Amino acid sequence: MKEIKNFFIRQTISTPISIATWLYLILGTGLNIFAATGLGIALYLGSTFTIKQIQITSTIKKVGLNRSEYNYINGQMNDAKQKLKRLNSYYGKVRSVQAFKQLHEINTISRRILGIIRTNPEKFYHAENFFYAHLDSAVELTSKYSILVNQPLKDKELQIALQNTRNTLADVNQQLEQDLRNLLASDMERLQMELDFVDVTMNKNKPLLEMEGDDTTNDRK
Repeated sequence: MKEIKNFFIRQTISTPISIATWLYLILGTGLNIFAATGLGIALYLGSTFTIKQIQITSTIKKVGLNRSEYNYINGQMNDAKQKLKRLNSYYGKVRSVQAFKQLHEINTISRRILGIIRTNPEKFYHAENFFYAHLDSAVELTSKYSILVNQPLKDKELQIALQNTRNTLADVNQQLEQDLRNLLASDMERLQMELDFVDVTMNKNKPLLEMEGDDTTNDRK
């Protein structure tokens, strides 16, 4: 959502400036239309790039990262997106309902993890295992499963291998769920602190409210 908002901000600023400059160059200076168009496009690209860099700098300052950390996390996010695309390509190749369900769960959890880190890049360090190991395991196991399940052989040995792969995928799914919990842990702790604060505040005010209620009753009497 933030990326979309930043995109529209860049367009809102860059587009009018570029069009106004283009019109000025043609109408105000009498510059050749092709040259004016080239300068207008260059101004649009330059202003868009500059605004984007300002937005990135603002973001990394807010989350307490430096530019190299932010770029590294961005690279890891892009790699993870490519791995998810590969994972999604196996939907039509797994023939087991259980395997299809596991694939869907892995995909759903992975997208939630990426969504959280896209909004809060600093949380990347709470889910490093997801990027360095767990997502890779999910992709490789699903790939091997899709190869095995499409073999013409249907002997006992192959069935055992398929079942073992499904069991291991279930373990990987649990690891991904733990990665998601690790990401949400700080938010859950913060929410619990806020709930505790509200409870304490309400309990402090409760005797006062009861006293006011008693006074009102006495006044009526």
